[in-house]
Amino acid sequence: MLTKEYREKLRAQLQGMKGDVAMYYKNLETGETFGYRENDPLQPASVIKLPVFLRYLQLWVRGEIDPKEELTVTDADRIGGCGALRAFHGEQRVSLETLWELMITLSDNAATNLLIRRLGREELNRAFREEMGLTVTRINRLLFDSEAASRGIENEISAKEMGMLLQQIWRREFASPEMSEYAEEILARQQINHKIPGYISDWNVRIAHKTGEDDGIANDVGLVYAKQPFVVCYASTNTCERDFEILIRQSAWDIFRACGGAPEE
Repeated sequence: MLTKEYREKLRAQLQGMKGDVAMYYKNLETGETFGYRENDPLQPASVIKLPVFLRYLQLWVRGEIDPKEELTVTDADRIGGCGALRAFHGEQRVSLETLWELMITLSDNAATNLLIRRLGREELNRAFREEMGLTVTRINRLLFDSEAASRGIENEISAKEMGMLLQQIWRREFASPEMSEYAEEILARQQINHKIPGYISDWNVRIAHKTGEDDGIANDVGLVYAKQPFVVCYASTNTCERDFEILIRQSAWDIFRACGGAPEE
């Protein structure tokens, strides 16, 4: 349980951060919560990949897409930032399931844009709103669309909505029990692990999460399998990434200890 003193300290630390920051925490056993601007729309960077991934799983369980369907990756699709597809040259045919695994585990930006285009931004936003219960989360542009960004067009999430999705995965209530388990397994293979897992990773605790980073953005949203499992989500815009990452690592560790530390063997 988070003490009153710790809550006040954490709130003061969040308030002292540069720019706009948000946080959402929920103990999945006791129901204890803590939030700071958790409903605010903030820029997701690569955290937008989480709801895109989950929408594909919804369609898969309904039989409306085939994970073996292949899309063509061209040199024009290979954009900057994270990912493996940019290391290849020429045209390749890549399955949907390979693309979404790359999108989550390596935060592949080329894979993300291909998957967004496959369903379409309007359809994804409709599904977010009408079928996933997301009222803040929206895709307003592709990744690395500098022209749209120059006009102030940005994607949006809220920390609490990401926490809601993760809670559904933990409860095995997203799409189906099997699909929730699959989603968790992919998220647990995340290779960018310097934020929420930072101080916890030495304890060999399962963490299923998705990061996001860009200029002025340091985000991470995840399920932490402490003795009392919990969801913790961090989002930011126009912040100092280094300072916010320090807060993420420390507060995730503090909450981990408050939730009993590592589960018993």
